[in-house]
Amino acid sequence: MITIYDIAKRANVSPATVSRVLNGYPDVSQKTREKVQRITAELGFQPNAAARGLATKRSWTIGVFFQDHVNSGFKHPFLHDVLSSFKDVMGGRGYDLLFFANHTLEGAQDSFAGRARHRNVDGVLLLGVPRTEPTLDTLVGAGIPCMSVDLDLFGPRAGYICSDNKGGANLAMNFLAERGHRRIAFIGDRFSTKPGHDRLLGYQESLHRHGLVFHNQWISYGDFTEDGGKSAMKQMLELDERPTAVFCAGDMMAIGAMGAIRESGLEPGRDISVIGFDDIAYAKYLNLTTIAQHKEELGSQAAVALLKLIEDPSQSPPVLTIGTELVVRGTVQPV
Repeated sequence: MITIYDIAKRANVSPATVSRVLNGYPDVSQKTREKVQRITAELGFQPNAAARGLATKRSWTIGVFFQDHVNSGFKHPFLHDVLSSFKDVMGGRGYDLLFFANHTLEGAQDSFAGRARHRNVDGVLLLGVPRTEPTLDTLVGAGIPCMSVDLDLFGPRAGYICSDNKGGANLAMNFLAERGHRRIAFIGDRFSTKPGHDRLLGYQESLHRHGLVFHNQWISYGDFTEDGGKSAMKQMLELDERPTAVFCAGDMMAIGAMGAIRESGLEPGRDISVIGFDDIAYAKYLNLTTIAQHKEELGSQAAVALLKLIEDPSQSPPVLTIGTELVVRGTVQPV
């Protein structure tokens, strides 16, 4: 049976140095780290997880609370990419992910903090969790390192990361206004998410900046789903004064809106311009003009920030914003 003493002897370092390399401590030179890692791989050594946890006082597990109100789960085109890059960074540092179920058995620990403590996770990622979740306060006050995506979580050990949602909305609205659109509608989010709220703010601020008319009837809600976007667009198509363009706060809603436009005998872009938000994989195949989020960067930066909170208790929780960009395709035309 191979032990750390065998690795230490082969690498000509102390067993303590081998232990520090295997447990991810940063205070080992890169040259020594690479040598120990190479010899560990050559000898086929597999550290015992329980022993590793005792040595470091960590479980080497990150708890992930992943909620999706439309129940698409890991198939969700935006959340999947964020999670994938988060997993890659955490896995590279020796951490496994534990995904918590959305529902627990009656009588079980049902708060975020209680479930995280029960599983002894070293940190927590929140993804898709709404602001209205009642147990967020207990998690923030529990002292567990936390990072959230698209949820403005504040606490002594809790930070968050999001895209520049308001800035992205401004990009979309500027693009439409520059192409002569004066009657611009908005299909957004009724679930009180930070992205939905910020994109609506960006829409409203842009209307004011460009001197455009605000119409209550030109604001509808699609719940970030294709069906929701389709239903919202159908309502707008029935208006006496319908918009010439619609800004959708999510690509799935934009896809639904395009479907409704086609079903009415019109053509997206030619008759009514449509712009989305996210730049999911489907968007390019549908020639959808949209605002791109850098999904992989959101996940990887969330992981890096959470690692810093775990490894350094004095680390100040960050508030990070990742820029967005306009992707011009064919669903926006000048009037």
